[in-house]
Amino acid sequence: MLYNAKNLHGGDIYAGDIDLDFSANTNPFGLPEGVKAAIVHAVSRLDRYPDPYCRALIPAIAAYEKIPESFVLCGNGAAELIYSWCGAAHPKSALELAPTFSEYSLALERAGCEVHRHLLREDEDFAVTKRLLADIEKLRPDAVFLCDPNNPTGRLMDPSLKAKLLETCAQLGIMLFADECFIGFTDGASYVSKASAYPNLTVLKAFTKSYGMAGVRLGCVISSCGNLLHGMSRTVQPWNVSTVAQEAGTAALAEVGFIEKTRQLIEKERPRIASALSAMGLRVFPSDANFILIRGPGTLGERLREKRIAVRDCSDYFGLSKGFYRIAVKLPEQNDRLIEAIRGVLWQKA
Repeated sequence: MLYNAKNLHGGDIYAGDIDLDFSANTNPFGLPEGVKAAIVHAVSRLDRYPDPYCRALIPAIAAYEKIPESFVLCGNGAAELIYSWCGAAHPKSALELAPTFSEYSLALERAGCEVHRHLLREDEDFAVTKRLLADIEKLRPDAVFLCDPNNPTGRLMDPSLKAKLLETCAQLGIMLFADECFIGFTDGASYVSKASAYPNLTVLKAFTKSYGMAGVRLGCVISSCGNLLHGMSRTVQPWNVSTVAQEAGTAALAEVGFIEKTRQLIEKERPRIASALSAMGLRVFPSDANFILIRGPGTLGERLREKRIAVRDCSDYFGLSKGFYRIAVKLPEQNDRLIEAIRGVLWQKA
């Protein structure tokens, strides 16, 4: 838990009366019915310790991703795995995007690593370009952290550039940590199929986002480097993946069609939200994910909270400032409420 520290993430709906939370980028459909049933079933076994080897979950993930079981390590959410990777890999220097997810730099700094940032440009709509490769060639860091699609921008990396990044890191002996927690909501190409050929690659996945399991806490990393995975497992206690999480994760992977249904909803709703907000005069940046980065009045977030709606204030992201907000894509009727609420705020301001 946090203690006398600021929460740097969305989803904190507990400090106020919030009806609609657009600050957390979880699946708009919430938990699949099969996952709910699995969680209920797990209750009867909560008097026992969880399986420290995740014997049912690991084969399910391996079959779903079409990789060997030895490539998979599970954790108590994606964030725990970021910290355990840094603790096991011990990079002395690392390069990350800016803006991007804050836990990379926090975990790296905790491990005594020097963090460098590759600044994405607003005039390029925060796209990752070949400038990243030039920075890597110049800095030669021990590790590169990539979020694809990036958070909070929602941008996917160009496939050819993503392939070149992997090859460049391999040639230079650089570890590549690729956070693909949101890639299931897009048509982007995953690095997972490259894991066998590139032992320097680690791919992060999260059930939190894809299956609406934020309160359950479950993630996994995929790597062909057994020594790294063993080292990561030694940084956490052996029962870090709860019985509830293991049963929920196994059930989630059996939900055939759930992710595709979600992707279809997002592909329809995201441009509708973007068009409506653009028509109000807000700066809306291109996105490939289940969330949108916008720029508007610095008081927009506070005014929406008065209407019991939460959006993610992105002013604490390195490279962004007051007035940047991240908005999750939710169900159509919820999105309508957000659009109308923003319209009301801007109309009152005018």
